[in-house]
Amino acid sequence: MCEGATGFSQRSLFAAAFFVVACTGSAWSRPVGDEAKIVLAVETMYVAAASDDLAKFHSVAASDFYAFDNGKRFVGDELMQLIKNAHAAGAVYEWHVTAPQVHVNGSTAWITYVNQGSLQNASGKKDLTWLESAVLQKEKGAWRIRFLHSTRAP
Repeated sequence: MCEGATGFSQRSLFAAAFFVVACTGSAWSRPVGDEAKIVLAVETMYVAAASDDLAKFHSVAASDFYAFDNGKRFVGDELMQLIKNAHAAGAVYEWHVTAPQVHVNGSTAWITYVNQGSLQNASGKKDLTWLESAVLQKEKGAWRIRFLHSTRAP
């Protein structure tokens, strides 16, 4: 084999390329952008909740969606109905997905993040923080939220 000016042979270059592929194999095993699509799915859920948009919620929620929030289990549209009732009583929520950590394993993914937001009602506006996680399933090329867990942070 021919040696280059730096002293590396083609065999060395092949070995280096193999090492890079072996060390980053997980990046090659899933489509680029899944992490961003997962974060977007969760953000879309909050946009839907803020605007009482059940169709938008259904665009990112799995048919068997459920959530643990506020010390209770909510199935299907129950969480959205709770938020809609709060809006009718004058509550205005803001939610922001911050510091997301996304993990993808085939067609299943989970995300953990800090939800920094606020609640404004007759008592005024109060900044709030929740520690949250969600499990998503890829269905027909789209990420759907199957489970959401939310815990209010002190």
